[in-house]
Amino acid sequence: MTVNHVDRDLSAMINAFLADQPAPTFSRSPQALRGRLRFDRSQWQELDALGLARLTTGTELGGSGAGLPEASILLSSAAYHGVFAPLAENDLLANWLLQTAGLPIHGGVRTACVRREPTEVLAVPWAGDVDGVVVLDVSDDGCWVSDLRSSDFQTSPGSNIAGEPRDDVRLLSDRSERVQVPRSVAEEFMLRGALARAIQMCGSMSRILELCVDHATTRQQFGRPISRFQAVQHLISDIAAETALARMATDAAVREVSTDRWDTNSAKFAIATARSCAGHASSVVVPNAHQVHGAIGTTLEHSLHLYTRSVLAWRSEFGSVSHWDDVAARLVTEQEDAWGFIVSGESPATVV
Repeated sequence: MTVNHVDRDLSAMINAFLADQPAPTFSRSPQALRGRLRFDRSQWQELDALGLARLTTGTELGGSGAGLPEASILLSSAAYHGVFAPLAENDLLANWLLQTAGLPIHGGVRTACVRREPTEVLAVPWAGDVDGVVVLDVSDDGCWVSDLRSSDFQTSPGSNIAGEPRDDVRLLSDRSERVQVPRSVAEEFMLRGALARAIQMCGSMSRILELCVDHATTRQQFGRPISRFQAVQHLISDIAAETALARMATDAAVREVSTDRWDTNSAKFAIATARSCAGHASSVVVPNAHQVHGAIGTTLEHSLHLYTRSVLAWRSEFGSVSHWDDVAARLVTEQEDAWGFIVSGESPATVV
């Protein structure tokens, strides 16, 4: 991710630390192809000690006080290096909800979810591994935030297709304090999660591109590297083009939100465009990458699946590809000057 105005020393530190991390490990699980990703608690403690676990949380609350551009570097680099942890969930979602509600931020790691049913929430990221879940209750009467400790809920293990924990949460009690927040918080929660997944997808697709180039230049067929074959060149060039397009759209969304509010039409359009571009890119990048790698790319021993499966999993979280296509189209068609809105992102009114 190449976002402007990011401290180069911080970016170098993030990449150096994540590049040095061991490969992820899995436990046996009937819910996932290879198993369920293990949450590395010691790795998380190192991230926390470096100030990366609460990167955008305010310094007055024990965070690092960085902005979204810095968070995008962290999320993209983590995805690129195959470091799977609830970085977006803990910082951009859970801690942000607590800050918005004026609730204290304690130590440990948290995830976040939206609850619309009385007692159960499905597929909550990392719920069985964290110390607490920040719940955003959404109903016709309004929105409330509560911070649940592990003793307040029960989890049933599950996984997405990448093996990341996606656990069902059942509440055991409602003893936690509930603070009412504006309805706009629910929409911003969705936008934050959607942009985080776009950033992560771009990180993984960049790694997929690198794996394809490396394999094509080293794999010999008929006495020469397969990169010399025009069909392989076309596959890789399409991967590169789609990855670049998704990355540019996502960088633009990060810049837009960093200089404006999340609730403006321009911010919503930028995020919808990023998610649309990243989602459609994945439909080219993933099959092309496996075609370049041939049979070895379908094995669990090769690292390719870590990135292709994560891209496919993330593209359906916080809204599907078609959902974000529809959002982008709706925002454009509701403008009096549609072309001016597309090229400038400016709009006199906010669409609810």
